[in-house]
Amino acid sequence: MSALRQRKGSKGKEASQAAEVQSQQSSCCTHHHPEKIWQGDWSWGAIIWTSVGWSVSVGLGLLCCIYVATLHENDLWFSNIKEVEREISFRTECGLYYSYYKQMLQAPSIQEGLSELIHDNLTESKRTINLLQRMNIYQEVFLSVLYRSLPVQSYLEPVYFYIYTVFSLQAVYVIALYLTAWLLSGSWLAGTLTGVWYILNRVDTTRVEFTISLRENWSLPFFALQVTAITCYLRPQLTALQQKVMVWLMYVTTLCFCLTWQFNQFILLVQALIIYTLDCVDLLTPTQVTTLYLVQVSGLLSVWFLQFCNSMILGSLVLSFIVSALFVRHCQSGLKTGSLLVRLGKLLLHSCSVLLLTFIINYLAKKALQLRSDEHIFKFIKSKFALGPTRDFDASLYLCEEAFGLLPLDTLERLAGTLLLYPYVLTLLLLSGILAVAALQNLRSKGGLGDEKKAAAEGRAGAIRPDVAYNLLHTLFYGLLAFSTMRMKYIWTGHMCAVAAYGVCGSELWTLLLQTLRCSSKVLLRLVRYATPLLMIACLYYKFWPKLMEELSELREFYDPDTVELMTWINTKTPKQAVFAGSMQLLAGIKLCTGRVLTNHPHYEDKDLRERTRQVYQVYARRSPEEVYDILMAVGTDYMVLENSICYERRHRRGCRVRDLLDLANGHVMDGPGDNDPDLVPAAHPRFCEAIKTEGGAYAALFSRTFQNKTFYVYRLKKKRKKSAKNSSDPRGTQ
Repeated sequence: MSALRQRKGSKGKEASQAAEVQSQQSSCCTHHHPEKIWQGDWSWGAIIWTSVGWSVSVGLGLLCCIYVATLHENDLWFSNIKEVEREISFRTECGLYYSYYKQMLQAPSIQEGLSELIHDNLTESKRTINLLQRMNIYQEVFLSVLYRSLPVQSYLEPVYFYIYTVFSLQAVYVIALYLTAWLLSGSWLAGTLTGVWYILNRVDTTRVEFTISLRENWSLPFFALQVTAITCYLRPQLTALQQKVMVWLMYVTTLCFCLTWQFNQFILLVQALIIYTLDCVDLLTPTQVTTLYLVQVSGLLSVWFLQFCNSMILGSLVLSFIVSALFVRHCQSGLKTGSLLVRLGKLLLHSCSVLLLTFIINYLAKKALQLRSDEHIFKFIKSKFALGPTRDFDASLYLCEEAFGLLPLDTLERLAGTLLLYPYVLTLLLLSGILAVAALQNLRSKGGLGDEKKAAAEGRAGAIRPDVAYNLLHTLFYGLLAFSTMRMKYIWTGHMCAVAAYGVCGSELWTLLLQTLRCSSKVLLRLVRYATPLLMIACLYYKFWPKLMEELSELREFYDPDTVELMTWINTKTPKQAVFAGSMQLLAGIKLCTGRVLTNHPHYEDKDLRERTRQVYQVYARRSPEEVYDILMAVGTDYMVLENSICYERRHRRGCRVRDLLDLANGHVMDGPGDNDPDLVPAAHPRFCEAIKTEGGAYAALFSRTFQNKTFYVYRLKKKRKKSAKNSSDPRGTQ
């Protein structure tokens, strides 16, 4: 797509030990923690130091924003290419989402644009769907309304308004991670180190520069803000007003996160499991647990309402789990009493009850709602973890994509190269040990945290603070998710930077190390806490600044003449209401560049659409021309686009090529040397996408080639049935 171009150019500790650690923490954070301002410390030193910290956070956020924007420009020469080339650069589902922003801007009015989205008949032929219900495109609607309302049209093109907004969210993301590290460690140097690590590990922390419209690029900044709000909410000594503000911030960020990504329910399920785990080991009060659960439920139900009662949200596992957890906890009032063994037994029974009730509620909800939209995800999970073989086409599409495979080990090598992995692992090990000790001591105690006043009086933060415990489990749980599915690493790696920075700048790791070396003192602790991050930042600057400058000097240019030629031909040679069939990725681009009607598209969260996609993809299977023709006519196809890159695919191994997945789903043996399952049989027909190019009699009678280049072949479907109707009046045509 791009070509090179040239331009000029603890409860587990003794009381005395806990008091010592607490005093060391407070002394080291005197002027560094934003909480000092909240508690009324308006001294000039505190104000200046906090202001410097906020300024650095904004500066790092802007630096990241400018960095990814420059990479995007340098990779495509976006400012100098034609409009059609800019639109083609929005690959796969990114093009589909951006097309709705373009559609809203082209509408005569905002009201008519919204009506077109609510009653859309262009995205899926022969169907009228509510796009605001089906897809997470409120961000495109909001941006289009904002662009039409603001006086920026004369000096900022719509496409730049869109991409600059997405790049600006990267600044928000960095600032959120910065604040999380600052809150955890008490030093904004931790936030600085977090931002530096995030930028240096760009390959593993974001892919926004080449997948601008992807839903995760909109949602993850809000998720990071939600984690920051949770971290602040779980800190001790907040006033009632501050707690209310944090609860509202958690709700708003949760709402924005859920509204902008269709996978929100699965991400929130992991977060609900984190809250449940902290509740089980008495590291959160019942009020905190209930509040966090209700924030999640409120966010999801708000999205359910905004998405016109989207049944997929009501049938989500996370809602079923939260309802089950709250109900079982209410029924088992004596859960947190008894000796260690008794409590472990109760905890096991409690967890089994919650899981069983979760699956029962979820099963009944899906039956009542007749919900099957997300079943492909569970088929994928079942096949991924070897819970059963599959020939299911939808699940296999996910399994064969690298993004849904295991996390490659070279990811860890890159993270180690930026000095991120080592402090992260050390911090993880240390905090996991502290958490385990604190959990055991809480489980040994007879009353647990049932009495919140008693818990507050005992000062349980001496073992591990609730905000630290939450962030520890957050990075552990989402780390496991990232290792199991590479695409999910972007949730983990950003937060990983904050946790590692907390380990470097926080007092826990250094206190333990200095006590082990028998040289612990407040002055030495303060010295190593501030000198170490400064030395690391200096080392990273010396090592990576030249590489960053070299990366920013690499200039490329968008180059895809075959796709440009195809889009130009469609725009000039086909009717505006023509229906096109083809691969999901290509059709998203056709929708954006030409506005033609599609048979299918990449937004896969609908069972009927998945079945339609599998049927349309039969053009790459071994099927007769009559079968393919009937399939395409059933969905109203006028033109069919075949791609050599799919018909003769070499990118994937045997068994993962699209044509192989279709052969397996159809019960046919696969192409090429290799083993086949014994129940597979040879197909009775040649591969359609190859055979049609010979233009034999049967193919020529049904399809006529109207366009071709090195990459694409376009065929128009002949109106066979109309001819048959005319011929039926002739007695000689009757058999």
